[in-house]
Amino acid sequence: MTRLHLHLLSDSTGETLEMIAKAALAQFDHAEVIRHFWPMVRSLQHLERIAEELAANPGLVLYTLVNPETRMKLEEFCRARGLPHIAALDTVTAVLEDLLQEQAKGRPGRQHVLDDAYFARVDAIQFTIAHDDGVLFEHWEEADIVLAGVSRSSKTPTSIYLANRGYKVANIPVVVESPPPPELFELRKPLIVGLTTAPRRLIEIRRNRLLTLNETPDTAYVDEQRVAEELAFARRMFADNGWPVIDVTRRSIEETAAAVIRLYNERAMQDGSHQTGIKPI
Repeated sequence: MTRLHLHLLSDSTGETLEMIAKAALAQFDHAEVIRHFWPMVRSLQHLERIAEELAANPGLVLYTLVNPETRMKLEEFCRARGLPHIAALDTVTAVLEDLLQEQAKGRPGRQHVLDDAYFARVDAIQFTIAHDDGVLFEHWEEADIVLAGVSRSSKTPTSIYLANRGYKVANIPVVVESPPPPELFELRKPLIVGLTTAPRRLIEIRRNRLLTLNETPDTAYVDEQRVAEELAFARRMFADNGWPVIDVTRRSIEETAAAVIRLYNERAMQDGSHQTGIKPI
């Protein structure tokens, strides 16, 4: 197995770099990658301290530094040490400058500026947290998206991920013994999406959940017949109301959220809206 030191240097939070590195590394199965994460690199003094670690653990340097002086010093150091180094956003930024006929601003953390989109995202997160697990159903009409599904079908993590993209999300557990409030079936504004999964996968997740809570695994919560009935009940509810359904069995949270956003955008286009579900980041 090949070992690689990967240094991620950013003059902001480093979220962009982490996503790029994660997406690229997902293509390689047989490598041991040791990540060194350096956010908020905005001074030569800070860079000098990092340089010691780069020298001690040589590897690939991936960076997003817009300050010319700091960037130049890093590149000079990498060249002197023979370290491969890549400015992660240079190619995209250059193409955008050419197409837009505008010089990039070159401000650290510009994507995190406190504009209206930022506060809208904060509002979406607060709404989503407040409306988790069927709470405050009287406000569901204010949501952009409502997720429905049986227990442990990834409703909450998907909701939080969508909220970070700027969507107000409510989610409701589908329980055989406790039907949802009638208000759910009267909603007009939100997109309602049903989440389902394979019985065996659901049982596995639930058993792991019980173990983490130090509870007995021998309950109806993980009984095969009972779980199958729960899922069948949920699927009938989704079908009876014409709600789109996403099978999360082999999907990551990010993939499930992407499928929800696609449905949201498709409905917006069908409604003749000029605004899609794409939210500023």
